Amino acid sequence: MFLDHPTITATNSLTEPDRIERLNRVYGYAMALADSEGNAGFVERLTQLHDHKGTLIVFWNEAPGEHDRSCWERAWASRVGDGTVNVEHEF
Repeated sequence: MFLDHPTITATNSLTEPDRIERLNRVYGYAMALADSEGNAGFVERLTQLHDHKGTLIVFWNEAPGEHDRSCWERAWASRVGDGTVNVEHEF
């Protein structure tokens, strides 16, 4: 079992706690996509997820590949996410 999950934060999370809940759902969705694609090491490269006013910012400890980026864009665009492709990657 993997226990070193990324930090999950959101702008205005104290007044809008649903933002954190949404990030948790999107995190699970992206993890499932990566796992189904055999993307080994996906979770180990993550450091933080942040929702900044509807933009998902994914922080990595190394540059993400195209498959890594695709997992987050698909998850954020889904019904459990924001429904948009507003995803940024920082490393």
